[in-house]
Amino acid sequence: MPKRKTGENTRIAVIRLRSSIGLRQDVKETLLTLNLSRVNHAVVIDKRASYLGMLQKVKDAVTWGELDAATLTRLLQKRGRLEGNRRLTDDYITRRTKYKSIEEFAASLLAFKAELADVPKLKKVFRLHPPSKGFRGSIKLPFQNSGELGYRGSEINLLLKRMT
Repeated sequence: MPKRKTGENTRIAVIRLRSSIGLRQDVKETLLTLNLSRVNHAVVIDKRASYLGMLQKVKDAVTWGELDAATLTRLLQKRGRLEGNRRLTDDYITRRTKYKSIEEFAASLLAFKAELADVPKLKKVFRLHPPSKGFRGSIKLPFQNSGELGYRGSEINLLLKRMT
């Protein structure tokens, strides 16, 4: 694994909130590159300059922020799926990886000692529910203007909790 620069040691959750209707072709292609093909799909990426550039391009269709350990663990337990739409379990993690539980794997993932690809047959995309009690703001406005789109920092953990 290549050496990481300062500031790249964070995992980011990206959630698609808007459909592709009315989006430019280059934005649609960037969403597909990020594996965000449908609304309410989420991916976990690291904070590289190339990913940040992609996020700026699709900022009008997604929201993103830094993950914490509890949220990542909950996301893997509730929404982690294997091929065949089977749930990710502690037993599967123990049998197929060097980790003893989903919590231990999530901690290693946040510390960049593991990748999602280390778990065989784990899907990269998390299919989420719409948030319970709805969105707090408009999905047409940026988060800074009382909307839902764009960068939201650690507030992404609260949204993910309502969507899992």
